[in-house]
Amino acid sequence: MSTLLEDTRDLLARLTRGEKACVLKWVVDALAGSFPGIQSIPGVCGGEPCVVRTRIPVWTLVRARQLGVSDADILSAYPSLNAEDLAGAWAYARSNPNEVDRHLEQQERA
Repeated sequence: MSTLLEDTRDLLARLTRGEKACVLKWVVDALAGSFPGIQSIPGVCGGEPCVVRTRIPVWTLVRARQLGVSDADILSAYPSLNAEDLAGAWAYARSNPNEVDRHLEQQERA
């Protein structure tokens, strides 16, 4: 662990509950719009947002869910995915519905 993280941990231990809540809010605000586990890389899957370590676009998972496929069945169909990956994909889709809908429409036209 880095010295900065160790210092932060020590500082957090000395804060009141209210101060910790304030710090937590700052962290959440700083991470807003960040989706760990989802990445868009130019040249990979057309730059569409995909689950890291895979070439599985978020829109593919959203479409499966729209068709009534359960999370358990999605995980069974895609053994490289885990529940955390799906949680990240669902969070991304909730925060970016227009983008996901656009990708779905493009695929339907293709």
